[in-house]
Amino acid sequence: MQTTSAETTTENASSEEASSLRVGIQGYTGAFHEIATRQFFPDQPLQIVPAHTFSELIAALLKGEEMDTGLMAIENTLAGSLMSNYRLLLDNPVRIVGEVFLRIEQNLLTLPGVNIEELEEVHSHPVAIAQCRDFFSKYPHIQLVETVDTALSAREVQENQWRHVGAIASNLAAEVYELETLAAGIETNKQNHTRFLVLEKDRGQAVSPNANKVSMSFTVDHTVGSLYKVLAVLSAYNVNLTKIQSAPIIGKPWEYLFFVDFLIGGNMSWQQALDAIRPITHELHLLGAYEQGDKN
Repeated sequence: MQTTSAETTTENASSEEASSLRVGIQGYTGAFHEIATRQFFPDQPLQIVPAHTFSELIAALLKGEEMDTGLMAIENTLAGSLMSNYRLLLDNPVRIVGEVFLRIEQNLLTLPGVNIEELEEVHSHPVAIAQCRDFFSKYPHIQLVETVDTALSAREVQENQWRHVGAIASNLAAEVYELETLAAGIETNKQNHTRFLVLEKDRGQAVSPNANKVSMSFTVDHTVGSLYKVLAVLSAYNVNLTKIQSAPIIGKPWEYLFFVDFLIGGNMSWQQALDAIRPITHELHLLGAYEQGDKN
């Protein structure tokens, strides 16, 4: 039987999709999570798999039917740490295998030909709105409406052909949904960066030999100097602490869980550093050992 060109095209498309890495993101096509994904995997065919929430992203990643890996925001230089996402890391069998830093530029997107005086509402994620309030203070006639995702807001403007509604979203969202950038770079602080974690289901897989950064969590005795002892030991092992974040322990008022990131220095391994603090910590969890991301 002779194969038609249409059948060949379909087979090629199916083959390409099958060979693509399926990456789950919170958000939709054109979201900053997608931009970060493509920055981390620049030369690899990708299939972007959207999830409505971070919890749904983790659940789908663990199920493994739709996603091979996932990308999850963990902190922003303006909004701070996403503590609910730290809880997801702790409560689920996932492993951090990489990180990527992304400069966030927020843009006001509209249907082509719309001017700012026509807008009655602008939709976006609450964090994006918070980052742009100074810009909109000059336009008190515009109501800012919180939604679940920047890119979804842009998509809804296009799908509904809303001339009275704009969206705060990325340049990629403008391109994907054929919207016009009415105003670019409207975030108040231009030093607006987000750190994303690359996640896989924890199957006890080997750590990359290039791993030079570690994320972990632990608790300590509720006594004077207990945290200092841990930090002193890490210092003795010549590690560079890049972040420490505390979170309350549910059911133990005024006691705290610590999330720590550090870079390996000198001749010591990260395994040696963890072994050294294990006797003076409780509930020590390795969240991931991976290669440090480029902040440039």
